[in-house]
Amino acid sequence: MLFHNNTCGSKLLLALPDDIFAVVTRSLTPRDVFNLSICCRSLYALASSDKVWLTQCELLGVIPHRDLIEWRKGVNSYKSLCRFLINVQPIIGIWVHQNPELGNVVYVMPGFISVVGCRIIPQELGPLGIEEGPILWSPVFEILGNVDGSSVFLLHGRERENNYIYPGSMKTVDRNCNVLLLEVEPRLQKDGGKLFHSKSFAGNTVDKEFSRKICPSERGVSKSQRFHGQKPPVPFSKLAFGDRRKLIEIVTSQIRVKVPQSAEGFSFPCSESEDFSRLTERRSRVMQMYSDNGLDPDPTQSDLGEVRKFLDRSTGSTRAQFHRDIYRTQSSKKKSLVGYFRDSFKHIIGKSSSINGSHEHSKSSENNKQVQFQEFLRSGETIGLTLHASTARLSSYRAWPNMHDSRFALYKLPQHEPVAGQEHAGLWGGTFGWPPGRPSENKPGKALFFLLLSYEESQGTRSLIGTKILEGTHYVLHPNGSPMFIVNIDEPSVEPFPWESDGESNFLDLKEAFSGEGIANGYGFRYPGSKPGSLFVFEDGMLVFMWKESRAVLTLQRVNLQDLLKKGERVPPLPPIANFSYLTKSYSNVYAGFSNAPNHASSPRGFFEEGAQEDGVEERREVVFTRNSVSGIRIRRG
Repeated sequence: MLFHNNTCGSKLLLALPDDIFAVVTRSLTPRDVFNLSICCRSLYALASSDKVWLTQCELLGVIPHRDLIEWRKGVNSYKSLCRFLINVQPIIGIWVHQNPELGNVVYVMPGFISVVGCRIIPQELGPLGIEEGPILWSPVFEILGNVDGSSVFLLHGRERENNYIYPGSMKTVDRNCNVLLLEVEPRLQKDGGKLFHSKSFAGNTVDKEFSRKICPSERGVSKSQRFHGQKPPVPFSKLAFGDRRKLIEIVTSQIRVKVPQSAEGFSFPCSESEDFSRLTERRSRVMQMYSDNGLDPDPTQSDLGEVRKFLDRSTGSTRAQFHRDIYRTQSSKKKSLVGYFRDSFKHIIGKSSSINGSHEHSKSSENNKQVQFQEFLRSGETIGLTLHASTARLSSYRAWPNMHDSRFALYKLPQHEPVAGQEHAGLWGGTFGWPPGRPSENKPGKALFFLLLSYEESQGTRSLIGTKILEGTHYVLHPNGSPMFIVNIDEPSVEPFPWESDGESNFLDLKEAFSGEGIANGYGFRYPGSKPGSLFVFEDGMLVFMWKESRAVLTLQRVNLQDLLKKGERVPPLPPIANFSYLTKSYSNVYAGFSNAPNHASSPRGFFEEGAQEDGVEERREVVFTRNSVSGIRIRRG
């Protein structure tokens, strides 16, 4: 769409009142509005107005209009705000990892001029039920919006009973990203030591940056590398696992900033009538905390991911040595970046000590890793933490992605909105036993389950699959990604439902029922079997799957994680690396000990837990917790 000053199209648009022009632009995308603004100077002023970009922010649908008004107070313009929303929109949703089997479900939701990654803690159902009971969660990361709409990454973690944040940067976010990678990135010093070139808010500089956000291009290698034939830098993912882990450990240990109690508050509104002054105050304190450590949040001065100024003001021989050796430019008179890591990581980049020197292939592979590691370090003068939201080719099995066990990554679960013929798609929460939704007197603690329901068609058969993404038991009964049930939605069930009312004497109005199979003990933990059962759908929206032989029931209700988290209870995070992605296999609750509340599975206490009854056999597991570890497991059957 091109206009010129001497064309009637341009004159007609310029003659429109601002309100009418904003309505017209509702049919345009942010890219279209940007292209319109570069046609001529007159259209640039018109298309850059706050009314136009407020409309674009509303069309994105990330946050409601009321929140947009509050968020605008922390940025330069609605155009800057739109830039930030476009960048973070693909990250909002449910992210998971395979380990541990009881955790690593991270929900990314809007905060306050930010998005926040919240880990759902495995837990029992509270006395008030799913909708009213406080759900336990811990912070994983935040992505903050700067005044110009650029994004800043903050990792959360806990070390030695203290909470820390670990400032970093963000790479360009892929529009269809399905993997979040925690990485270390080598960088070049510019403008007197700054990691990123300072950019002005005015003029075409911001516009060019914004155009790259709304219409990104493929740029794996820089132009200078393409034209001058330079070898592209070794990507972080190509390094050996031990190298990657050690690099992240060192960087996080040097850039961490202790979080004072005054900045520990919630980073998102907890109710519709929330007074945003509390959130504004917390944000100001966090920004002041950066400024006090030499990390000025103003992007005209430096990026929040910059760590050099922070290290300049830090004390202690470890930080000073790290600054002298790592954050200097490479020269013959000073210890080089590679030299520092050669001394620090002899066990990583040293020569292979293979038995009798006969494993030539292993030597060659390790030498190649050594070369890659050295090339990675040579490609920059500083290193820093970064978040990379990328798109990968992932295979899946029954709506659960197949994951890499050696990457610090989270994987996005596709969420499908309910539509005609797929009314039950989405996230559901539930428990075993009857009555539904609330604990009973003889069973005060029921494990909370989250299931992602999705539809699949194979060989003419349409199936509804209930994939478990979170289990609130103390010791996992079935692996992450297990289909708790699979039903054929084209095959009605003739099984009667055994109850006429729920626990509160409310009459149950059965809508329909389907035949299928539910999970059961099979060939082992990784390969569970299945037993026949039925899925009952009620008019009030409740779903109940009942195993035919054991008569055990799993009751489900649709949940909104964002609403649950706003009513939830915040608990401390894990150490930084494990907090992002817990790569150690664990079948027990690694988050135990966060809360002493008697109704939550995270409380460090012994207990008896009743499992699902299968084949008429009731299985009970007695688990005793000592702080965060399991000291004993006994299984009783009978």
